[in-house]
Amino acid sequence: MTIDPEALGRRIAEARTRSGLSQAELSRRVDLDRSALAKIELGQRRVSALELARLAGEVGTRIEWLLREGPPSIVSRRNSREPGMPNPPVDDMAERIAREVEFAAEHDERFRLRHIATHGMPTSGQEAEALAETARRLLGFEPSDPCTHLSTAAARIGLLVFSLDLGADSADAATVLLPEGGIALINGALPVGRRRLALAHELGHYLVADEYTVDWKVAEAQDEHSRERLFDRFARALLLPAAAVRADWERFAADPDGGMRTAAVRIASAYRVDMSTLARRLGELGVVRSADADRIRSIRTTRADIVELDLVVADELAPPELPREYERSVLRLFRAESVSAERALDLLLDTWTEDALPALPRRAEDELWQFL
Repeated sequence: MTIDPEALGRRIAEARTRSGLSQAELSRRVDLDRSALAKIELGQRRVSALELARLAGEVGTRIEWLLREGPPSIVSRRNSREPGMPNPPVDDMAERIAREVEFAAEHDERFRLRHIATHGMPTSGQEAEALAETARRLLGFEPSDPCTHLSTAAARIGLLVFSLDLGADSADAATVLLPEGGIALINGALPVGRRRLALAHELGHYLVADEYTVDWKVAEAQDEHSRERLFDRFARALLLPAAAVRADWERFAADPDGGMRTAAVRIASAYRVDMSTLARRLGELGVVRSADADRIRSIRTTRADIVELDLVVADELAPPELPREYERSVLRLFRAESVSAERALDLLLDTWTEDALPALPRRAEDELWQFL
Protein backbone atom coordinates (compact mmCIF):
# COMPACT_ATOMS: atom_id res chain seq x y z
CA MET A 1 0.00 0.00 0.00
CA THR A 2 1.46 3.36 -1.00
CA ILE A 3 0.59 6.67 0.56
CA ASP A 4 1.52 10.25 -0.12
CA PRO A 5 4.41 11.10 2.29
CA GLU A 6 2.90 14.53 2.96
CA ALA A 7 -0.45 13.01 3.93
CA LEU A 8 1.25 10.44 6.16
CA GLY A 9 3.38 13.12 7.79
CA ARG A 10 0.32 15.27 8.44
CA ARG A 11 -1.49 12.36 10.13
CA ILE A 12 1.54 11.60 12.30
CA ALA A 13 1.67 15.26 13.35
CA GLU A 14 -2.08 15.31 14.10
CA ALA A 15 -1.85 12.12 16.15
CA ARG A 16 1.14 13.51 18.05
CA THR A 17 -0.76 16.72 18.83
CA ARG A 18 -3.81 14.81 20.04
CA SER A 19 -1.62 12.74 22.34
CA GLY A 20 -0.21 15.95 23.87
CA LEU A 21 3.41 15.25 22.88
CA SER A 22 5.87 17.76 21.49
CA GLN A 23 8.20 16.84 18.63
CA ALA A 24 11.07 16.72 21.11
CA GLU A 25 9.23 14.36 23.46
CA LEU A 26 8.07 12.01 20.71
CA SER A 27 11.43 11.89 18.95
CA ARG A 28 13.11 11.03 22.26
CA ARG A 29 10.63 8.21 22.97
CA VAL A 30 11.11 6.59 19.55
CA ASP A 31 14.88 7.17 19.47
CA LEU A 32 14.75 9.47 16.46
CA ASP A 33 16.44 12.82 15.88
CA ARG A 34 13.99 15.70 16.24
CA SER A 35 15.05 17.02 12.84
CA ALA A 36 14.22 13.64 11.29
CA LEU A 37 10.76 13.66 12.90
CA ALA A 38 10.17 17.20 11.69
CA LYS A 39 11.02 16.14 8.13
CA ILE A 40 8.70 13.11 8.41
CA GLU A 41 5.82 15.33 9.52
CA LEU A 42 6.51 17.69 6.61
CA GLY A 43 6.59 14.79 4.15
CA GLN A 44 10.26 15.46 3.32
CA ARG A 45 11.57 12.14 4.67
CA ARG A 46 10.19 8.64 4.25
CA VAL A 47 9.45 6.63 7.36
CA SER A 48 10.39 2.95 7.72
CA ALA A 49 7.89 0.33 8.85
CA LEU A 50 9.71 -0.06 12.16
CA GLU A 51 9.72 3.70 12.77
CA LEU A 52 6.02 3.90 11.89
CA ALA A 53 5.23 1.10 14.34
CA ARG A 54 7.12 2.88 17.13
CA LEU A 55 5.47 6.23 16.32
CA ALA A 56 1.99 4.68 16.28
CA GLY A 57 2.62 3.00 19.62
CA GLU A 58 3.76 6.21 21.32
CA VAL A 59 0.86 8.34 20.07
CA GLY A 60 -1.67 5.65 20.95
CA THR A 61 -2.99 4.79 17.52
CA ARG A 62 -2.93 1.87 15.11
CA ILE A 63 -0.56 1.84 12.13
CA GLU A 64 -3.38 1.47 9.63
CA TRP A 65 -5.07 4.56 11.09
CA LEU A 66 -2.02 6.57 10.10
CA LEU A 67 -2.13 5.08 6.62
CA ARG A 68 -5.81 5.79 6.06
CA GLU A 69 -7.82 8.96 6.67
CA GLY A 70 -10.36 8.86 9.47
CA PRO A 71 -14.12 9.40 9.10
CA PRO A 72 -14.54 12.68 7.14
CA SER A 73 -16.98 14.18 9.66
CA ILE A 74 -14.53 13.72 12.55
CA VAL A 75 -11.60 15.02 10.52
CA SER A 76 -13.65 18.07 9.53
CA ARG A 77 -14.52 18.81 13.14
CA ARG A 78 -10.92 18.44 14.24
CA ASN A 79 -9.76 20.80 11.52
CA SER A 80 -12.18 23.43 12.78
CA ARG A 81 -10.59 23.48 16.24
CA GLU A 82 -7.77 25.78 17.28
CA PRO A 83 -4.40 24.57 15.93
CA GLY A 84 -2.56 22.51 18.50
CA MET A 85 -5.56 22.24 20.81
CA PRO A 86 -5.69 18.76 22.38
CA ASN A 87 -8.63 16.66 21.24
CA PRO A 88 -11.08 15.56 23.90
CA PRO A 89 -11.18 11.81 24.59
CA VAL A 90 -14.67 11.57 23.09
CA ASP A 91 -13.30 12.44 19.64
CA ASP A 92 -10.66 9.72 19.79
CA MET A 93 -13.07 7.07 21.08
CA ALA A 94 -15.74 8.02 18.53
CA GLU A 95 -13.16 7.72 15.75
CA ARG A 96 -11.96 4.37 17.07
CA ILE A 97 -15.50 2.98 17.22
CA ALA A 98 -16.37 4.30 13.75
CA ARG A 99 -13.23 2.71 12.26
CA GLU A 100 -13.81 -0.63 14.01
CA VAL A 101 -17.46 -0.83 12.95
CA GLU A 102 -16.48 -0.06 9.34
CA PHE A 103 -13.77 -2.75 9.55
CA ALA A 104 -16.33 -5.33 10.73
CA ALA A 105 -18.78 -4.32 7.99
CA GLU A 106 -16.03 -4.63 5.38
CA HIS A 107 -14.85 -8.10 6.44
CA ASP A 108 -18.04 -9.76 7.69
CA GLU A 109 -20.64 -10.08 4.93
CA ARG A 110 -23.33 -10.90 7.50
CA PHE A 111 -22.81 -7.61 9.34
CA ARG A 112 -24.70 -4.93 7.48
CA LEU A 113 -25.75 -1.54 8.82
CA ARG A 114 -29.23 -0.32 8.06
CA HIS A 115 -30.07 2.94 6.36
CA ILE A 116 -33.10 5.12 7.03
CA ALA A 117 -34.45 8.20 5.28
CA THR A 118 -33.30 11.56 6.63
CA HIS A 119 -35.89 13.66 8.43
CA GLY A 120 -36.09 17.44 8.56
CA MET A 121 -34.47 19.39 11.37
CA PRO A 122 -37.20 20.61 13.77
CA THR A 123 -37.50 24.38 14.01
CA SER A 124 -40.08 24.56 16.81
CA GLY A 125 -41.19 22.64 19.87
CA GLN A 126 -44.20 21.36 17.95
CA GLU A 127 -41.97 19.96 15.21
CA ALA A 128 -39.71 18.35 17.83
CA GLU A 129 -42.77 16.63 19.32
CA ALA A 130 -43.83 15.43 15.85
CA LEU A 131 -40.34 14.06 15.16
CA ALA A 132 -40.48 12.18 18.48
CA GLU A 133 -43.78 10.55 17.42
CA THR A 134 -42.16 9.51 14.14
CA ALA A 135 -39.15 8.13 16.00
CA ARG A 136 -41.35 6.06 18.32
CA ARG A 137 -43.02 4.45 15.30
CA LEU A 138 -39.67 3.73 13.65
CA LEU A 139 -38.33 2.22 16.88
CA GLY A 140 -41.36 -0.05 17.21
CA PHE A 141 -42.98 1.52 20.29
CA GLU A 142 -46.70 2.02 20.71
CA PRO A 143 -47.84 5.62 21.41
CA SER A 144 -48.05 5.07 25.18
CA ASP A 145 -45.21 2.54 25.61
CA PRO A 146 -42.15 3.33 27.73
CA CYS A 147 -39.02 3.26 25.53
CA THR A 148 -37.36 0.30 27.23
CA HIS A 149 -34.22 -1.32 25.88
CA LEU A 150 -33.63 1.80 23.81
CA SER A 151 -30.22 0.75 22.49
CA THR A 152 -31.69 -2.47 21.04
CA ALA A 153 -34.46 -0.50 19.36
CA ALA A 154 -31.95 2.02 17.98
CA ALA A 155 -29.97 -0.80 16.34
CA ARG A 156 -33.07 -1.76 14.36
CA ILE A 157 -32.92 1.58 12.55
CA GLY A 158 -29.15 1.45 12.01
CA LEU A 159 -27.79 3.34 15.04
CA LEU A 160 -25.33 1.18 17.00
CA VAL A 161 -25.00 2.28 20.61
CA PHE A 162 -21.81 1.97 22.67
CA SER A 163 -21.81 2.86 26.37
CA LEU A 164 -18.32 3.40 27.79
CA ASP A 165 -17.09 5.16 30.90
CA LEU A 166 -15.53 8.38 29.57
CA GLY A 167 -15.22 10.00 33.00
CA ALA A 168 -17.29 12.59 34.82
CA ASP A 169 -15.61 15.52 33.05
CA SER A 170 -16.13 14.21 29.51
CA ALA A 171 -19.01 14.72 27.10
CA ASP A 172 -22.40 13.12 27.65
CA ALA A 173 -22.57 11.59 24.19
CA ALA A 174 -21.53 11.75 20.53
CA THR A 175 -22.98 10.56 17.23
CA VAL A 176 -21.13 9.70 14.02
CA LEU A 177 -22.88 9.01 10.71
CA LEU A 178 -21.32 6.22 8.66
CA PRO A 179 -21.83 5.55 4.93
CA GLU A 180 -24.64 3.27 6.13
CA GLY A 181 -26.16 3.77 9.56
CA GLY A 182 -24.26 5.37 12.41
CA ILE A 183 -22.83 4.95 15.90
CA ALA A 184 -23.73 6.64 19.16
CA LEU A 185 -21.23 6.85 22.01
CA ILE A 186 -22.82 7.33 25.45
CA ASN A 187 -20.81 8.31 28.51
CA GLY A 188 -21.46 5.42 30.87
CA ALA A 189 -20.25 7.50 33.82
CA LEU A 190 -23.63 9.25 33.82
CA PRO A 191 -26.54 8.05 36.01
CA VAL A 192 -28.93 5.72 34.20
CA GLY A 193 -31.66 8.32 33.63
CA ARG A 194 -29.23 10.74 32.06
CA ARG A 195 -27.69 7.97 29.93
CA ARG A 196 -31.12 7.21 28.47
CA LEU A 197 -31.80 10.92 27.93
CA ALA A 198 -28.44 11.27 26.17
CA LEU A 199 -29.23 8.37 23.85
CA ALA A 200 -32.66 9.80 23.06
CA HIS A 201 -30.94 13.09 22.24
CA GLU A 202 -28.46 11.32 19.94
CA LEU A 203 -31.31 9.58 18.14
CA GLY A 204 -32.53 13.03 17.19
CA HIS A 205 -29.16 13.91 15.67
CA TYR A 206 -29.15 10.60 13.82
CA LEU A 207 -32.63 11.04 12.36
CA VAL A 208 -31.78 14.45 10.90
CA ALA A 209 -28.38 13.17 9.68
CA ASP A 210 -25.93 15.30 11.66
CA GLU A 211 -22.57 13.97 10.45
CA TYR A 212 -20.67 14.28 13.73
CA THR A 213 -22.07 15.79 16.89
CA VAL A 214 -20.63 15.90 20.40
CA ASP A 215 -23.06 16.82 23.18
CA TRP A 216 -21.16 17.95 26.24
CA LYS A 217 -24.13 18.47 28.56
CA VAL A 218 -27.51 17.24 27.41
CA ALA A 219 -30.58 19.26 28.47
CA GLU A 220 -28.64 22.40 29.39
CA ALA A 221 -29.22 24.59 26.32
CA GLN A 222 -30.52 28.04 27.28
CA ASP A 223 -32.02 29.54 24.11
CA GLU A 224 -35.61 28.33 23.78
CA HIS A 225 -35.31 27.92 20.01
CA SER A 226 -31.71 26.76 19.85
CA ARG A 227 -30.84 23.62 17.95
CA GLU A 228 -29.81 21.69 21.07
CA ARG A 229 -32.86 22.84 23.02
CA LEU A 230 -35.06 21.39 20.28
CA PHE A 231 -33.19 18.09 20.45
CA ASP A 232 -33.70 18.15 24.22
CA ARG A 233 -37.44 18.63 23.65
CA PHE A 234 -37.37 15.76 21.14
CA ALA A 235 -35.61 13.51 23.68
CA ARG A 236 -38.13 14.24 26.44
CA ALA A 237 -41.06 13.70 24.06
CA LEU A 238 -39.55 10.40 22.94
CA LEU A 239 -39.11 9.10 26.48
CA LEU A 240 -42.25 10.69 27.95
CA PRO A 241 -45.10 10.66 25.38
CA ALA A 242 -47.47 13.54 26.10
CA ALA A 243 -50.87 11.83 26.19
CA ALA A 244 -49.68 8.86 28.23
CA VAL A 245 -47.81 11.00 30.76
CA ARG A 246 -50.78 13.33 31.25
CA ALA A 247 -53.09 10.36 31.85
CA ASP A 248 -50.66 8.69 34.26
CA TRP A 249 -50.14 11.90 36.21
CA GLU A 250 -53.86 12.50 36.62
CA ARG A 251 -54.37 8.91 37.77
CA PHE A 252 -51.47 8.71 40.23
CA ALA A 253 -51.70 12.25 41.61
CA ALA A 254 -55.42 11.80 42.32
CA ASP A 255 -54.78 8.68 44.41
CA PRO A 256 -55.59 9.64 48.02
CA ASP A 257 -52.91 7.22 49.26
CA GLY A 258 -50.25 8.73 47.00
CA GLY A 259 -50.08 12.38 46.02
CA MET A 260 -47.51 14.28 43.99
CA ARG A 261 -44.42 12.54 45.34
CA THR A 262 -45.72 9.03 44.74
CA ALA A 263 -46.98 10.01 41.29
CA ALA A 264 -43.53 11.34 40.35
CA VAL A 265 -41.75 8.24 41.67
CA ARG A 266 -44.11 5.89 39.82
CA ILE A 267 -43.89 7.71 36.49
CA ALA A 268 -40.12 8.21 36.63
CA SER A 269 -39.72 4.49 37.30
CA ALA A 270 -42.19 3.39 34.60
CA TYR A 271 -40.60 5.54 31.89
CA ARG A 272 -37.04 5.18 33.26
CA VAL A 273 -36.19 8.86 33.44
CA ASP A 274 -34.56 11.02 36.09
CA MET A 275 -36.58 13.49 38.15
CA SER A 276 -35.12 16.54 36.42
CA THR A 277 -36.28 15.24 33.03
CA LEU A 278 -39.71 14.37 34.40
CA ALA A 279 -40.13 17.77 36.05
CA ARG A 280 -39.21 19.61 32.86
CA ARG A 281 -41.56 17.45 30.81
CA LEU A 282 -44.49 17.93 33.19
CA GLY A 283 -43.84 21.67 33.13
CA GLU A 284 -43.73 21.98 29.34
CA LEU A 285 -46.94 19.94 29.07
CA GLY A 286 -48.65 22.31 31.51
CA VAL A 287 -49.37 19.49 33.95
CA VAL A 288 -47.66 21.12 36.96
CA ARG A 289 -46.79 24.64 38.01
CA SER A 290 -43.23 25.90 38.24
CA ALA A 291 -43.10 25.53 42.03
CA ASP A 292 -44.31 21.93 41.81
CA ALA A 293 -41.73 21.18 39.10
CA ASP A 294 -39.02 22.42 41.46
CA ARG A 295 -40.33 20.10 44.18
CA ILE A 296 -40.31 17.14 41.79
CA ARG A 297 -36.67 17.82 40.87
CA SER A 298 -35.72 17.39 44.52
CA ILE A 299 -37.44 14.02 44.90
CA ARG A 300 -35.20 10.96 45.24
CA THR A 301 -36.47 7.42 44.82
CA THR A 302 -35.66 5.43 47.96
CA ARG A 303 -35.23 1.74 48.63
CA ALA A 304 -38.54 1.84 50.51
CA ASP A 305 -40.23 3.23 47.38
CA ILE A 306 -38.87 0.34 45.31
CA VAL A 307 -40.23 -2.23 47.76
CA GLU A 308 -43.55 -0.61 48.69
CA LEU A 309 -44.49 0.50 45.16
CA ASP A 310 -43.09 -2.67 43.56
CA LEU A 311 -40.94 -0.67 41.13
CA VAL A 312 -38.83 -2.19 38.39
CA VAL A 313 -35.15 -1.25 38.70
CA ALA A 314 -33.31 -1.36 35.36
CA ASP A 315 -29.72 -0.25 34.77
CA GLU A 316 -29.81 0.36 31.02
CA LEU A 317 -26.64 1.31 29.16
CA ALA A 318 -24.45 0.29 32.09
CA PRO A 319 -20.84 0.46 30.87
CA PRO A 320 -19.30 -1.24 29.13
CA GLU A 321 -22.09 -2.04 26.69
CA LEU A 322 -21.52 -2.85 23.02
CA PRO A 323 -24.20 -3.63 20.41
CA ARG A 324 -24.97 -7.34 20.39
CA GLU A 325 -24.88 -7.62 16.59
CA TYR A 326 -21.45 -5.97 16.53
CA GLU A 327 -20.12 -8.38 19.16
CA ARG A 328 -21.49 -11.30 17.12
CA SER A 329 -19.73 -9.97 14.03
CA VAL A 330 -16.38 -9.80 15.84
CA LEU A 331 -16.85 -13.35 17.11
CA ARG A 332 -17.62 -14.57 13.58
CA LEU A 333 -14.42 -12.96 12.33
CA PHE A 334 -12.49 -14.58 15.16
CA ARG A 335 -14.02 -18.05 14.63
CA ALA A 336 -13.25 -17.80 10.91
CA GLU A 337 -9.67 -16.85 11.90
CA SER A 338 -10.00 -13.67 9.87
CA VAL A 339 -8.67 -11.82 12.92
CA SER A 340 -6.36 -12.87 15.74
CA ALA A 341 -7.38 -12.97 19.40
CA GLU A 342 -5.49 -9.73 19.96
CA ARG A 343 -7.30 -8.02 17.07
CA ALA A 344 -10.66 -9.36 18.26
CA LEU A 345 -10.10 -7.85 21.70
CA ASP A 346 -9.11 -4.59 20.02
CA LEU A 347 -12.34 -4.63 17.98
CA LEU A 348 -14.24 -5.25 21.21
CA LEU A 349 -12.71 -2.03 22.57
CA ASP A 350 -10.82 -3.86 25.33
CA THR A 351 -14.11 -4.71 27.09
CA TRP A 352 -13.48 -8.48 26.81
CA THR A 353 -10.63 -10.64 28.06
CA GLU A 354 -8.99 -13.37 25.99
CA ASP A 355 -10.41 -16.16 28.12
CA ALA A 356 -13.92 -14.92 27.21
CA LEU A 357 -13.31 -15.61 23.52
CA PRO A 358 -14.52 -18.97 22.19
CA ALA A 359 -12.02 -21.79 21.89
CA LEU A 360 -11.01 -22.45 18.30
CA PRO A 361 -10.91 -26.07 17.09
CA ARG A 362 -7.48 -27.62 16.70
CA ARG A 363 -6.51 -28.10 13.07
CA ALA A 364 -5.61 -31.53 11.78
CA GLU A 365 -1.97 -31.94 10.77
CA ASP A 366 -2.78 -32.30 7.07
CA GLU A 367 -4.73 -28.98 7.16
CA LEU A 368 -1.63 -27.08 8.21
CA TRP A 369 0.14 -27.71 4.88
CA GLN A 370 -2.15 -25.27 3.07
CA PHE A 371 -0.58 -22.49 5.14
CA LEU A 372 3.05 -23.60 4.65
